[in-house]
Amino acid sequence: MRILGIAVSVLLLSSSGWATREKAKAELQDAQGKRVGTALLTQEDNGVRIELRLNDLPPGVHAIHIHETGACTAPDFKSAGGHYNPGNMHHGKDNPAGKHAGDLDNIAVERDGKAHTVLLDSSVTLGIGPNSLLKTGGTALVIHEKPDDYKSDPAGNAGARIACGVIAQ
Repeated sequence: MRILGIAVSVLLLSSSGWATREKAKAELQDAQGKRVGTALLTQEDNGVRIELRLNDLPPGVHAIHIHETGACTAPDFKSAGGHYNPGNMHHGKDNPAGKHAGDLDNIAVERDGKAHTVLLDSSVTLGIGPNSLLKTGGTALVIHEKPDDYKSDPAGNAGARIACGVIAQ
């Protein structure tokens, strides 16, 4: 009876899609190479869920974006390229002409330098396709020094890049 229960549980998990969800991770580092957090990415039915656990960052509101290249060369992280934008759109969710696939909501870092938040990007996938974050050449998560204004091209006046992590399975 116990074996039947386990088999039914596995079948239910598999048929719900939960057991087959794509996952990825990014270890974020600051300009000095110090680890400042982790992003766990999970494919959901309506996009990619990004769970951030951050520490040792400057308090305040910061922009976070998915960038087009899976490279994080300190100290300026320009190796990550521009925002991930396979649809060739404009920047920012408040831009009437659309947003980059890698544009995300701002994050708030507490006074102790920590943040734990979950974001959802419905414009990307961890699966196969034109908006895959696991494309050849990779992608990266980048945290900026200032908040994103959600409209200014090309990067929302978000300032310098202060942390970066390559997205990988």
